[in-house]
Amino acid sequence: MESESISAEDPRIIFGKDLADAIIDEVTSEVEELRASGHQPLLMTLEAGGDPASKVYQESQRRVARRAGINYETIELSEATSQQRLLKYVDRINRDPYINGLIVNLPLPEQVNTTQVQWAIDRKKDVEGVTPCNLGGLFLGTEGLRPCTAQAILALIKSTGIELKGKEVVVVGHSEIVGKPTALLLLHEDATVSVCHYATSQRGMLEEHVRNAEVLVVAVGKPGLIKGEWIKEGALVIDAGINNIDNKIVGDVEFELALERAAYITPVPGGVGAVTVAYLMKNTLEALRWQIISNS
Repeated sequence: MESESISAEDPRIIFGKDLADAIIDEVTSEVEELRASGHQPLLMTLEAGGDPASKVYQESQRRVARRAGINYETIELSEATSQQRLLKYVDRINRDPYINGLIVNLPLPEQVNTTQVQWAIDRKKDVEGVTPCNLGGLFLGTEGLRPCTAQAILALIKSTGIELKGKEVVVVGHSEIVGKPTALLLLHEDATVSVCHYATSQRGMLEEHVRNAEVLVVAVGKPGLIKGEWIKEGALVIDAGINNIDNKIVGDVEFELALERAAYITPVPGGVGAVTVAYLMKNTLEALRWQIISNS
């Protein structure tokens, strides 16, 4: 359920659908070209335990993949699956020349070391950008597959036409898949980037950092963490938080109050999520191109 404050005509609200549609249209066109030359992209997901939230995300991926012309398959394992068995599946997928991308759906069962499983993925099939080689490429600014949500956030920022060079940018949240990669992408745009996290809050400094942000990116998973009154007048706000409160999806930012002060803001839902899935398809296509070059 969306807030009454959200209007499709409000120019301050950055809806992700148009950007996601443009990315998927581009991917679809390129997939058709690759098919004509005998290459059909295939994205594989590996799941253990059947987490309900993971299932919802998986169905979203499947729908978009079908639209883009990308084959999408899932291997479902039980919650009792051992790490050794999971690693065997990853190795088998790595060696399969017909599989171009691999997603290991999270969360994994508690007996499994998630990092070890993710790091076992072939970097050329790592469409989520979570392996050391791809994260290292992000750090150095060299080629590689980038984390999808971080790419989506940067694309949404750029869609407003804002010049990032020198801007005071604050990223709240320092996870390996969103916060840190987003900060690095923004650094490559010559933004002045500060990263806030739990220790920032413990010192009582979060509000001060947020108030100074010309561009604010929030990805924590804590509803109402960022108060609307903290938002700098004319700031650009990207809310990548996803929280389920009484069967209502909300972000990490107090949307209605923030909207009164921000020049631009993404809604939750309707903002970052759709663009993230679109970049997952784009990464799958890029992975296939890498593999074609490697095998030529």
